[in-house]
Amino acid sequence: MASAAEQLAANMNMGSFAKATELHKRLLFTLMALLVYRIGTYVPIPGINSEAFLQFFQNPAGGRGVLDMFNMFSGGAVERMAVFALNVMPYISASIIVQLMGAVYPPWEKLKKEGGESGRKQLNQYTRYLTVVLALFQSTGIAFGLNATPGLIDAPGVFFIVSTVTTLTGGTMFLMWLGEQVTARGVGNGISLIIFAGIVAVLPGTVARMFGLAYQGQMSPFALLFFSAMAIGLVVFIVFMERAQRRLLIQYPKRQEGNRMAGGERSFLPLKLNTAGVIPAIFASSLLMLPTTVAQFVATANLPPWMEWLPVVTGMLQNGQPLFILLYGSLIVFFCFFYTSITFNPEDTAENLRKYGGFLPGIRPGKRTAEYLDYVLTRLTTIGAAYIAAVCVLPEIMMGMSGTTGVILGGTSILIVVSVTMDTVAQIQSQLLAHQYEGLIKKAKLRGRDKTRGKGVTAPARR
Repeated sequence: MASAAEQLAANMNMGSFAKATELHKRLLFTLMALLVYRIGTYVPIPGINSEAFLQFFQNPAGGRGVLDMFNMFSGGAVERMAVFALNVMPYISASIIVQLMGAVYPPWEKLKKEGGESGRKQLNQYTRYLTVVLALFQSTGIAFGLNATPGLIDAPGVFFIVSTVTTLTGGTMFLMWLGEQVTARGVGNGISLIIFAGIVAVLPGTVARMFGLAYQGQMSPFALLFFSAMAIGLVVFIVFMERAQRRLLIQYPKRQEGNRMAGGERSFLPLKLNTAGVIPAIFASSLLMLPTTVAQFVATANLPPWMEWLPVVTGMLQNGQPLFILLYGSLIVFFCFFYTSITFNPEDTAENLRKYGGFLPGIRPGKRTAEYLDYVLTRLTTIGAAYIAAVCVLPEIMMGMSGTTGVILGGTSILIVVSVTMDTVAQIQSQLLAHQYEGLIKKAKLRGRDKTRGKGVTAPARR
């Protein structure tokens, strides 16, 4: 028999959506925030020659590999060298570092486990400070690289370097604030939605370039058909894997209440096949982009003899190159296990089950339950890590072999778009469900008042 929540979810329609005024405000705020983000991706930094930089970026020596991935995540802001060119990648890198430090640095680990809400706010503040440091590092490297490249800057010099560092760092901090506002006042997942908006914005141009290559004869019709079918197949596969879960049966014991037996209910503990979601792919991409973006801008400038090794290293980090594939796949697998260990604690779950009288049939409560949950979760995470690594890395290998690197939307982009779409739809459904619950509570209160009035309570007789 379906639960009350499932029945409410089945009854959701356009009529219930039209009545959810709070959801309308959240959706409108989210759309306006994403519109502000898209406008910022078209505002160039001061002093840049936009036409010359676009030609430089489209040159194979200046716009390949990880730089193309960075441009895709930023919604084309990199090729226009806009104020949002760094996007939210420094913030994501800072989040990774803070979470890693929270697992190995005792004071931060204590803040995370025992600090409660104040500890979480303190760690968020550390993340913001570190975001500023990383954004300054990246923007400084980009500013010096642009300043040393002839023809890209109208007036090279110290003023251009300072203004570029200030503009790019300020753009990242503004996007970080905007993402937090979308999470609090919008439909949630603010940072993920900003990355999602950037990928979706470049999708029509990517598809147009694919058909343009096929029309010019640089790509065979068979290759075009194959990559199109692969993209559709990836979407279906990602949806299937993201919804897959292992449901563990939980039994609650019966208890005597007066003359009758109560309890004995059964429920399920759902463990997703991919508990980490899309976070590992975003984290791995961010860590690869942090140093290589600066390296690729600097490598195209006039380098001194002692830095002649830099173009060689950046060339090894192009899409389809063995070093890039090895680092990318390894980071994805690592973050799958790391983020799962943060989001799901088997010992806490086992303790909560024991506290409320629940148990897994055939397994003792407490330590044995925690060990079994860890056993199941480790095997699920292994499958999930292999799935995400395959989705993100195999298309890169195939596109590198076919020579279409940087033209076709890769598996990472499809994974982010599909996962964020599913999460956003789930957020909207939860908002609609909450609105329906509020409506039922109001109706119940009104019915209660009507019944009280209908009992025939008479006024006292006059003397």
